[in-house]
Amino acid sequence: MTVTNESGGRLNAFANEPEIELITSVPRKNKPAQLFFWIAPIALITIIGIYFLIK
Repeated sequence: MTVTNESGGRLNAFANEPEIELITSVPRKNKPAQLFFWIAPIALITIIGIYFLIK
């Protein structure tokens, strides 16, 4: 802690702040591909199922 003297003999304490750490973000390039990977087969199975129900 840093302590300074103010006028009138008062002490003022300042806390030591931690060093700033930069965090780099990870690009989300795979998210749309993963979403399509799961939605496409489900949609295909649903379409085929609806086709056989109506037929």
